[in-house]
Amino acid sequence: MADQSFFEQRLDASTWPIAAGDLVALMAFLLVGTLQHSSVEQLSADPAIYLLAAGPFIVGWLLCAPLVGAYSPGGGSAPNSSIPLAIRSWLPAAIVGLLIRQFALPDRGVEVVFAVIMLVGGALALSIWRLLYFKLR
Repeated sequence: MADQSFFEQRLDASTWPIAAGDLVALMAFLLVGTLQHSSVEQLSADPAIYLLAAGPFIVGWLLCAPLVGAYSPGGGSAPNSSIPLAIRSWLPAAIVGLLIRQFALPDRGVEVVFAVIMLVGGALALSIWRLLYFKLR
């Protein structure tokens, strides 16, 4: 293990189905949230609404999940290791997303209720997806 690089210890190619599902689960969660504030017609006419809403959190996930170890060798072995890794990865990822939203997209706003929904909702979306993954495989 000492001979492995940082990323070799945190990225296992066998976890790619989980990684793909994580992105789908997060994008679905973020779409549901976006639809709470915009109609399907508005999103169809202006997809940037969704991109600006989801983008910061997807960027946060893509940065944080590999660093924390969401796709490490143990991350794809069982739900009791995989789900906690997803939650531990989502918390900093959501914070990165909130920071991007606050500073790069200040007109979007970051209210406390929104931050709590993002932290809890994203963790739930990832946990439910990963639990289903292990039940169905």
